[in-house]
Amino acid sequence: MPELRIDPLSGLRTIVAGERADRPGGGFAPAPAPPLDPEGDPFLEGHEDRTPPELWALRPQGGPPDAPGWKVRAVPNLYPALDPGAASEANAPEADPLAGRREPGLFAARAARGAHEVIINTPGPARSLAELSPEGVETAMGAWRDRMRAHAESAYVHVIVNEGREAGASLSHSHAQLYALPFVPAAVARERERFTAHAERTAGRDLLADLLQEEVRLGERIVAIDRDAVAVCPFASRVPYQVQILPRTARERFEDEGPLGARLVREVLGRLAGVLGELPSLNLWVRTAPRGAEYFCWRIDLLPKLTYLAGLELGTGIHLNVVAPERAAAELRAVEPALPAPVA
Repeated sequence: MPELRIDPLSGLRTIVAGERADRPGGGFAPAPAPPLDPEGDPFLEGHEDRTPPELWALRPQGGPPDAPGWKVRAVPNLYPALDPGAASEANAPEADPLAGRREPGLFAARAARGAHEVIINTPGPARSLAELSPEGVETAMGAWRDRMRAHAESAYVHVIVNEGREAGASLSHSHAQLYALPFVPAAVARERERFTAHAERTAGRDLLADLLQEEVRLGERIVAIDRDAVAVCPFASRVPYQVQILPRTARERFEDEGPLGARLVREVLGRLAGVLGELPSLNLWVRTAPRGAEYFCWRIDLLPKLTYLAGLELGTGIHLNVVAPERAAAELRAVEPALPAPVA
């Protein structure tokens, strides 16, 4: 029987209708990703002249910028969605044109101020984080942390990984993107409010820590556990085989010192490939505390691109998930990770 579930972190609703996965045409068959073309890859080591001048790089042996010898490299996005030189927000129009008592400005706009970076996860020809060694994934995610710290004055810093063209990736070489925003997005603000309300009701307890404790007690949505983090298919998963990586000890900000969850991210990617036959296109992002938040805990969300948003999702914001998270977690637990030999 279909269920309407409420996400305890966001308050958003999902309809879980597992029987729909068995309808005609309801299966999942991700196509193999095409091989990288080394000649056309601007992120490959030795092609540093094909990117904007680097902002930062991890170079264990030293060396000049924009040259080989790096492990991870950050450059400005060649086609940025945000403008670091835009006018300050203090001189911009009112954020909400319907706020306040004066005559509303119905078409308020402002310059899209902020920073937009590309973080190249590896110098080698890897299409996915799954193709890196465990140490390589840790190195890449440690670089994400370093670049987030570089934008500590921003209201919110959002790091994403899009793998596969269906997930929005225009270049196949494994990379992350960083958006440093001068405002807190509504989705993050909503979660901050729920963390705060939970802390006030429970004498300061952390919402995500309490949620994780209950998930471990129940066990039915747990995918894997290691010394740093826990992988779980969330109760109100928005899409089939959605997985969250949660730190075993609650920490507000991903950019602070502590576990990264990197090895578990790699393992989950391998388990997805094991269940689905191929690693699907996917979206991954780091949820961290916005600036000034008193109560929060970071996590990593990983959403395979197996279905399309249709009229229900786009028109109402209510997601329809045709694979119950309990079933997804059981399938992911049951397989060995199908990981390729690391290319870097």
